[in-house]
Amino acid sequence: MPTSEKNIPTHHLTSEQFQLMTLDTGHPENFNDVHRHNFFEIIWFSHVKENSSLELDFESHILKNNQICIIAPGQVFNMKLRGEKGYVLAVSREIFKEASDIETILTGGTCPFSLDPQSGETCSTIISLMEKEYNGSSRLDLLKSYLRAFCIIITEQISLQNPSINDRQRIQELVSLIEEHYTAEKDTRFYADQIKISTHHLNDIVRLSRGTTVKKMIAQRLVLEAKRELSFGALTVKEIAFKLGFSDASYFSRFFKKHTGRNPEGFKEGKA
Repeated sequence: MPTSEKNIPTHHLTSEQFQLMTLDTGHPENFNDVHRHNFFEIIWFSHVKENSSLELDFESHILKNNQICIIAPGQVFNMKLRGEKGYVLAVSREIFKEASDIETILTGGTCPFSLDPQSGETCSTIISLMEKEYNGSSRLDLLKSYLRAFCIIITEQISLQNPSINDRQRIQELVSLIEEHYTAEKDTRFYADQIKISTHHLNDIVRLSRGTTVKKMIAQRLVLEAKRELSFGALTVKEIAFKLGFSDASYFSRFFKKHTGRNPEGFKEGKA
């Protein structure tokens, strides 16, 4: 339940550490207005409508058949179901960390990504076995094994986007470091020093794998948190600025407008 009326409602796993539903039978609250989870959610959209979309951390994504989205704890999610087909896995933090050790997923989930035909077939077999076990004996150790196999396949699909294992590891480390330090450390050099490479080399890796820069990644994380606070928090703009590590509220306002095209007050009023 939300801690205050202005906060984003947070959905919790109750008695089970692992739940499996279809998009036909999923609990309505999982697809009802803006919310977030305190657990991981894997959604496999096997069949979608022509204009199906979801909103993840204030960004809208058009969906295609055979796509998967992994939502990490704390991410802001919104989607109205329109007859899409597929599966929803709700997984506790502890179990998901056993199944997947990819840091970028653990800290930030994933945007919708596609499965190639062969991987889609394999995942379909695994999910069928998982569904049979879940609706039968529901042995947690076996369900964990199926989930681990499922995560191996889907993380391979994600990893194909990055050419180098070392670069993937560095990106994962960078994402984790930004998540931990973005309010206090806004300089690329800090992150390069932590990863033990030059700022130039780090920016090259980020540009090739993500099409952006370290500075922009930090800015995107700050803007995202600012949007969350402005939309659903009870803090003033000045309080949000200080919480995000800005010593000057007016500088924060200029920063926010530069990256969103709107000043914080206008964004907050628009979400009220």
